[in-house]
Amino acid sequence: MYGRNCGMKKYKAGLVIVALMILFIPACSSSSEAERAARSMTGGEPHKGRAAITRYGCSTCHTIPGVAGATALVGPPLDRIASRSYIAGVLPNTPDNMIRWIENPPGVDRMTAMPNLGVNDSDARDIASYLYTLK
Repeated sequence: MYGRNCGMKKYKAGLVIVALMILFIPACSSSSEAERAARSMTGGEPHKGRAAITRYGCSTCHTIPGVAGATALVGPPLDRIASRSYIAGVLPNTPDNMIRWIENPPGVDRMTAMPNLGVNDSDARDIASYLYTLK
């Protein structure tokens, strides 16, 4: 009897591990799929974009998921920005428009409160790439 119960416990533990793997593996792959798609769309690197967001001080005004300390409410929160139809309410949400907006917001909309932070093209692509992972 003892040997049978021990075997059954191992079997159940194995089932639990397999179930957990089934639950967590899609989350990992969808994240990497989102990153691959963002790279393809923008030519940037999401991990570099997250770092650039911190360097340029975007967290001073925005809440940005995945960026430490980015909980400000001056500008709009950027959660699910990749799923939105418009950027800043004025531009269709395309990679070129996102990059253009990040590089020079007042050049797109002179009435915006978002300043031109002097973001270069490479950093703008990286930032856009990170933002396009936020679905």
